[in-house]
Amino acid sequence: MSRIGKQPIEVPSGTQVEIEGDLFRAKGPKGLIEQQILGELEVQQKDGVVTVEKTVDTASARSRHGLMRSLLANAVEGVSKGFSKQLEIIGVGYRAEVKGREAHFALGYSHPVVYPIPEGIDIEIDKQNRVTVSGPNRQRVGQVAAEIRKLRKPDPYKGKGIKYAGEVIRRKVGKAGGK
Repeated sequence: MSRIGKQPIEVPSGTQVEIEGDLFRAKGPKGLIEQQILGELEVQQKDGVVTVEKTVDTASARSRHGLMRSLLANAVEGVSKGFSKQLEIIGVGYRAEVKGREAHFALGYSHPVVYPIPEGIDIEIDKQNRVTVSGPNRQRVGQVAAEIRKLRKPDPYKGKGIKYAGEVIRRKVGKAGGK
């Protein structure tokens, strides 16, 4: 039995959970998330606690049990608290700003890079070099943060580029250091 799958999901106050057939809906102050319930699993709600149970004991049901519980727990946490990722822009002249529903980056290219902000995602920029991506959907927040990082990956020689906050960039020695 999955150790993660058998743990109950506590539903915080201010968050509503609905289960209709094979659709799980979580609604809270941060928004609404719908999650498809995988086959061979049953989701039940009692007294503010959501549990995930297997209907059959097959290899695929065992492998999906913990996954489904994690997806539903992320949906409940996302609509109540939300998720966020922080990125740092490092480099002389590298900066960013938000204009409407677009983020404009100056990353050393001959042109500014314009990134359209997807629906349900908020981007905040502090001091032109600290980017915070936030939203209720954990997967989309991580995907947007990865796409922004991809605009200018950190350089292993000088360390310039966009990196996650707390990420350690392994630096390489230049030409003169090889002797």
